[in-house]
Amino acid sequence: MISNYTIGVEEEYMLCDNVGDLANKANFLMKNLPKNLLDRYSYELILSEFESNTSVHDNVSDCLSEISMLRNTINKIAKKNNFKIGISGTHPTARTDEQEFVINDSYNWVSDQLKYYATKNITFSIHVHIGLNDKDKLVSVTNTLRRWIPPLLALSTNSPFFEGQNTGMLSSRTFQFGLFPRTEIPSFLNSYKDYEEIINKYIETKTISKPRQIWWKIRPHYDYKTIEFRVCDVQRSLQNTDMIISLVQSLVRSIIINNDYNHDYCYEYLTDGLWKASSKNFSCKIIDPYDAKLVTMEEMINRMIAYSKNSLEYFGNSHVINTVQNIIKNGTEANNQIKVYDKHGFKKLKKYLMTSVDYEYKRRNYV
Repeated sequence: MISNYTIGVEEEYMLCDNVGDLANKANFLMKNLPKNLLDRYSYELILSEFESNTSVHDNVSDCLSEISMLRNTINKIAKKNNFKIGISGTHPTARTDEQEFVINDSYNWVSDQLKYYATKNITFSIHVHIGLNDKDKLVSVTNTLRRWIPPLLALSTNSPFFEGQNTGMLSSRTFQFGLFPRTEIPSFLNSYKDYEEIINKYIETKTISKPRQIWWKIRPHYDYKTIEFRVCDVQRSLQNTDMIISLVQSLVRSIIINNDYNHDYCYEYLTDGLWKASSKNFSCKIIDPYDAKLVTMEEMINRMIAYSKNSLEYFGNSHVINTVQNIIKNGTEANNQIKVYDKHGFKKLKKYLMTSVDYEYKRRNYV
C-alpha cells in the first residue's frame, strides 16, 4: 500500500552539443547508463530529450539527493562524450521540424494521433507525484488543488523563448504543450469511479490507448495512485526544485488535515489564472476561484503559503518560504533567461542554460 505524502519526481532535460543546440543523444545515453540505474531514466518524445525518474521517498531531502545524483550521472557521461545537459522549459532556438522522434509504440501512437502538432512538443517539465492510500481522496483532493495551479506555475516559469523568438510569455511551454489535447486543468470530478468512467470511455472511443495519455496540469495517476503535478517548467536551480516539491506535498496534506475536499470552482477563473501565470508578472490581477476576489498573483501566492504553512512546518520545509520570497523579489528562471538574452543574445543564453544547472544542493531544513 502507498503511504500518504510520499514523493516521486520526474525531470526532463535537454541534450545539447557544446554550443547549446539540441543533439540526438538519448539512445547513446540509454546505452551507457550504469545498469543499476536503467529504471531511473526513460525516453521522451524526441531523441534530444531525456527523463529522470526518482524512486519513492518519504521526505523532500532524500528526494533531492537522488535528483542530484541522477543529474550528475548523466552529466558525467555527457562530459566524457562531448555533449552537455541543459535545463529550460523550452529550447530557445531549436526548430521543431528538425527533431527526430523516439521510435517505440507509445510515441508512435502520439505521432500518429497528433500528426504535425506532435512535432511542436520541444518542452521540458518537472512532474511531482504525491502518494495517497485512498483512491477517492486522489480525486477529492485534486478537485481542491486546482485552485493552486496558477500560483505554482507563476513561481516556476522557465520558457520565454521558442524557435528563436522572444514569445512575450514566461512559460511558452504551457502554450506549446497546450497544443496537445487533454492538457488543461481538469474539470471537477465527482468521484474516482467517475474518473475511471472517463478513462474507459476514452479508451473505448480510441481517444487514448492508456490512462497516461490524459495529460492534465494535475491528475490522479491511474497506475501509481498518486496525485501528479504536471504544471511546472523544469528548473535549473535545485533550490527552486526543493520549493516546488515541498509546496505541493504540503498543499496535499493541508487539504486532508482540514477536510477541505471537493471544491467546485468557476472554471473560467481557473483558466484565466493559468493564462496570467504563464504570461504576466506577479503584479497582474487574477480572480481567486475560492472566493471570487480580485487579487494580484503575488497575493495569490501568499494565500497559498498561508494555506500550506502548517504543513511546511510539519515536514520541516519552512525554509522554502524564503525561496518564494526571493523569486517574487528577483524573478523566476524565465526572467533570468530574458536578462541574459537582452544582454548577450541567444549564443550566450544557450550556454547559460547548460552552465547554470545545479548538480549539488545543501538543503536547509529551517527558516
